[in-house]
Amino acid sequence: MRPLRYSINLTLDGCCDHTAVKATEDIHRFATEMIGQADALLFGRVTYQMMEAAWRTPSPDLPDWTAPFAETINAARKYVVTSTLDDVDWNAEIVHGDLATFVEDLKQQPGEAIYTGSVMLPMALAELGLIDEYVFLVHPRLAGHGRTLFEGLAEHVDLKLTGTKEYGSGAVALSYVPA
Repeated sequence: MRPLRYSINLTLDGCCDHTAVKATEDIHRFATEMIGQADALLFGRVTYQMMEAAWRTPSPDLPDWTAPFAETINAARKYVVTSTLDDVDWNAEIVHGDLATFVEDLKQQPGEAIYTGSVMLPMALAELGLIDEYVFLVHPRLAGHGRTLFEGLAEHVDLKLTGTKEYGSGAVALSYVPA
């Protein structure tokens, strides 16, 4: 069975607003590796549109070290959970029907891992018990504002630490599986 991996950047005080963390070369390398280990990306509408706007045709002003991430995400197969979009492209298709059934069926298909990011969709996936691995990339910054993860989660999800990795920027990747 293909695992569903969830990864997100957040600050030490729990802010998960992507504008609250610094984009560095090692963080882009981390994200490229995460997405590169999957052959399917599962996005909500907001994340899909944000990533498409930023990476489908990356700004020529971006540093060269962002190119591998752009190439990796552009090539990836994407599934978009949305009730407001009628059509998507960028190597994507809209998820139709029940989310749990769709994800369970996707996990049963042959292939590598499934990757998801963002805030709202992973909340629903966690509630359904469908996330197999959580990877939190914690940045050495206090934002003092912003949305936090899993706000309003109905039940606790106990996790077991399976790995840590520190980056030159001071960010630390913490990997967990459900306990």
